Amino acid sequence: MACTRCAACKYLRRKCPSDCIFSPYFPANNPQRFASVHRIYGASNIGKMLQQLHVHLRAEAADTLHYEAQCRIQDPVYGCVRIITQLHQQIHNAQSQLAKTQAEIVFFTAQAHEELQEAASTFNTLLPQQSDFGQSFYGSSTPPFY
Repeated sequence: MACTRCAACKYLRRKCPSDCIFSPYFPANNPQRFASVHRIYGASNIGKMLQQLHVHLRAEAADTLHYEAQCRIQDPVYGCVRIITQLHQQIHNAQSQLAKTQAEIVFFTAQAHEELQEAASTFNTLLPQQSDFGQSFYGSSTPPFY
């Protein structure tokens, strides 16, 4: 690996060893990635963080460090906290809108149920009673055929 150094070793102007902790996560074709992470965390701290993690978690950690460093460079005061706060606000707004919509559904369902009951009671008052119907139509309480 001496002829193709990773971005970290190029930036630090050192020889890239074969077991370089940075080479899988900071390739030579993206030197700005390491530069931004180094600017915020420092090479020594990055190496320590990566060494403390299991190998299968290192790639995600390097991506996270890069994202957080980019956010900190763009917004030195809040960094990625501003984005997290905005996302929490969006979640809160969506939950409020959902609660409002659910309340409207309950209200309109109850209103429709009440209107159905009123219509049914009105319909029942307009219908003649069973005994009245049989007597008035057939002349007796039983129909003429069995």
